[in-house]
Amino acid sequence: MSVYSMTGYANAAAGGGGEAGNEGAAVSVEARSVNGRFLDLAFRLPDDLRGLEPALRELLGAAFRRGKIEMRVSTPRDAESHWPAPTAEQLNRLGRLELSVQTWLPNARGLSVGEALQWCRHGAAAERLDEAALEAARACIAGLREARAREGERLVAMLLDRIAGLRALAARAAPLLPAVVQRQQQRFLERWNEALAAANASGSVPASALQERALAEAASFAIRIDVAEELTRLASHLDEIERLLGAGGELGKRLDFLIQELQREANTLGSKSPAIELTAISVEMKVLVEQMREQVQNIE
Repeated sequence: MSVYSMTGYANAAAGGGGEAGNEGAAVSVEARSVNGRFLDLAFRLPDDLRGLEPALRELLGAAFRRGKIEMRVSTPRDAESHWPAPTAEQLNRLGRLELSVQTWLPNARGLSVGEALQWCRHGAAAERLDEAALEAARACIAGLREARAREGERLVAMLLDRIAGLRALAARAAPLLPAVVQRQQQRFLERWNEALAAANASGSVPASALQERALAEAASFAIRIDVAEELTRLASHLDEIERLLGAGGELGKRLDFLIQELQREANTLGSKSPAIELTAISVEMKVLVEQMREQVQNIE
């Protein structure tokens, strides 16, 4: 299953294939989509197609789950300069209607040429116009879905690249910990020797007590700076993100939660870090996670 972005654009047209009397039935539909927490639909329809909004809303709701989508429908009738040629069927029907009105209202004046053309313009082929609009809308929705899928592929590639970067940083951080602990233990040992020398000079504190205190502080420090658990959780979150990207579907909200967890682990790594090397790695991790967070906001 594909991963879909919430960003995309598509357009389509239907009807108006040059058939006699059907020139005015040509309909063009365009749709734009951007990211959003929920499915937010907006329509711009000509007056004679307002009744199609429920059907268009249903089509979009069946195809998408999240995103702010604007759909615009237009027809050549929207241009004031376009006047479709009336057909014989339209003129016959209009003549019968005029005759019926004048039979009941003898004083009613006859229709002018402009009034007849206006009637043909707005009353012709309404049913065919609706069908053309729905046909164009279906094609536009399919195109928008394809556009969002293509953008989703690019997002997946970017996220996988950032995941590889985070794994490389974690691999750099893990070997640094024993060296950091060893350096700190060496400093404790030096302090213990200094304290021992002072104690021997004064005889106030037993040497065994000083040694126990130094060893306790060294052990406490090693526990305090141990980020093995954070690195393990970070690797677990990265595995889950890769699994979700491979499975596809509607995963934007789950990815957003996992990105928050990645940010938490990177922050903890930085706060525990006693060495500049680990601090630098933590900063680089935060940059990559922030880049992932920005892109995950666009995934459906």
